[in-house]
Amino acid sequence: MDCIVLNQVNKYFGDKQVLKDVSLGVPYGCIYGLLGPSGCGKTTTVKIMAGISESTSGETFVLGRRMPQLSLMNEIGYMAQSDALYMMLSAADNLEFFAAIYGMKKEQYKKRILEVMELVNLAEDLKKPVAAYSGGMKRRLSLAMAILHNPKVLILDEPTVGIDPLLRQDIWKELYQMSDRGVTILVTTHVMDEALKCHRLAMMRRGVLIAQGTPAELQEKIGASSIEEAFIYYGGDEHED
Repeated sequence: MDCIVLNQVNKYFGDKQVLKDVSLGVPYGCIYGLLGPSGCGKTTTVKIMAGISESTSGETFVLGRRMPQLSLMNEIGYMAQSDALYMMLSAADNLEFFAAIYGMKKEQYKKRILEVMELVNLAEDLKKPVAAYSGGMKRRLSLAMAILHNPKVLILDEPTVGIDPLLRQDIWKELYQMSDRGVTILVTTHVMDEALKCHRLAMMRRGVLIAQGTPAELQEKIGASSIEEAFIYYGGDEHED
């Protein structure tokens, strides 16, 4: 069985259907990309995976257990599209607060906080109040918080928006290393070059998965010269409402 499984998942908000029979499987240790324009249903999909939202119908399993499942909280790292940070607190206070929620011991999280802040290039800003951070710094802090507790599953919603290209390379290098250690990673993106970095990819439009496979497979199947060309071919060329 795959690490993350969605089986005919549907989601309604009132009368509006935002996910339509979404089925996919994310293998253990895989970096799996969910590619699609804004408003296509990516965020709703990953919220269901993370146990933050519940599908209207269908089944979702993570690490072999049906979601939502409170007991899986410590196994999943989730980075939302909007930064959930306490602005008046320092970055260190934010990280310590979440470390306590994850049940980490003090001697354990003190060292880990330094590690994750080094990774996102914020070690020198650890004591600064988050209110003084730029938008890009807040995104990087959110990523540090998502990986703080060494989760088995990492779900990242548009993780590198507003992050400079050099640091983005470092972050992807770390994602590959985490994947090599067996961490399963789900990344949503609308950026084509990031889609190419994923081991496997699902393309989404208007709440429907329109294609799945490796980036190479998706291009070769139709003789496309780029992932963007493939995306347009499979029907993802329009911006969603």
